[in-house]
Amino acid sequence: MNKIEIIINNKCWLESQAKEQLLEISKLKGIERIVGLPDLHAGKIPIGVAVKTKDVIYPHLIGGDIGCGMKLVKTGVVKKKFKMERWVKKLEKLKSLDEVKIESPYEGKSPIYPLGTIGKGNHFAEFQILNEVVDEEEFKKLNITKDDILLLIHSGSRNFGQNILDEFDFKEGLDPNGELGEKYLRNHEYALIWAERNRGLVADKILDYLGYNSIGESIIDCNHNFLEEEGYYYIHRKGATSSKKGAVIIPGSRGSLTYIVLPKEDTEISLNSLSHGAGRKWPRSMCKGKLQANYSREDIKTTALKSSVVCHDLELLYQETPKAYKNIDDVINSLLEFNLITVIATLKPLITFKG
Repeated sequence: MNKIEIIINNKCWLESQAKEQLLEISKLKGIERIVGLPDLHAGKIPIGVAVKTKDVIYPHLIGGDIGCGMKLVKTGVVKKKFKMERWVKKLEKLKSLDEVKIESPYEGKSPIYPLGTIGKGNHFAEFQILNEVVDEEEFKKLNITKDDILLLIHSGSRNFGQNILDEFDFKEGLDPNGELGEKYLRNHEYALIWAERNRGLVADKILDYLGYNSIGESIIDCNHNFLEEEGYYYIHRKGATSSKKGAVIIPGSRGSLTYIVLPKEDTEISLNSLSHGAGRKWPRSMCKGKLQANYSREDIKTTALKSSVVCHDLELLYQETPKAYKNIDDVINSLLEFNLITVIATLKPLITFKG
């Protein structure tokens, strides 16, 4: 039986290196199935993948950012109160969320330092607004309207998750019932809790910094780097969300639409997993060289959808350009063709903050 399945249509770009990495994973002991999702791309380990094992767990397949995920919050701000230029100008003065100090119930308790920060790479905080409702009935359950300013946070467990991986990174795997395996699983669950708290505090800090005292109301919060136990089996997800916990949010690159989707009832073909985003097309090392001759810093801070990007790191600005990512519509259409999702709505970006 072929252990590897790739959920992708013929329009969605896929590099050969990512497929080769899946093949290498399939050679590990205890591997039952591997599913590559439409956002699959190569990394230290492939991203956009779900791996099912029996009687063994592999911390390196989850990676160092345990609990990395997406949180969508309703800010309490409505469209008519949104001031694009003013918000961008103020956010441009903020180098890092570590500069923002607010009261927190986690003071002195957090293994993440600094807590309430986004991180580098493809992590972000993005103000969004409703673009289109596709499924009215399911959309009503989300308790958001066309006038709500929303905030999407992409971040995880930061240094804490990496510290856990450094301690348990045994490529031969861990026995989940052994001393080391049980300790890893406890630490993993703790990291998931703190990753979610970190995203919540990021939202609170940004709203407080902009002068809004209301705490963001959580609409969706889904992890995409984590391990899930299913009896004797374990599902390792790296850049993949669970389809068993309700509505899922799948953002594209900055400057493209974000999709809110509802998993179909039967998603076993994808190991009950869905894409976490668009997936990279270009490696980070290539981006600046490809773009800097034709696009200035100011050019790439305004997107095709007229949203603004606030980022003080020039390298990161080029690395995160939409051109470096797959087309999110191709990713979503692949999931639709495999009958894995129903689209509920799309959201449009307003301001993307990276810092």
